Amino acid sequence: MAEMEEEISFKKETVSKLLSMFFKEDKTKLSGDAVLLMAEMLKVFVQEAAVRSMKQAGLEDCDQVEIEHFEKILPQLLLDF
Repeated sequence: MAEMEEEISFKKETVSKLLSMFFKEDKTKLSGDAVLLMAEMLKVFVQEAAVRSMKQAGLEDCDQVEIEHFEKILPQLLLDF
């Protein structure tokens, strides 16, 4: 499995725009460190979702992860974060 792993990354511009959408005031600024931290949090969130979906698929004797597996783990994933 290690040879199949790819580095997950998010573009800083995308993360910055996503965060800025929730600011109430236009004057609110976002530091580069905050964007990097949020990008790292998104990376962890996506990795955890992938692993849990894979485990769910395994529990159901499936060779492939489907959206249904992700939908089943989503409530517990949201509660953990």
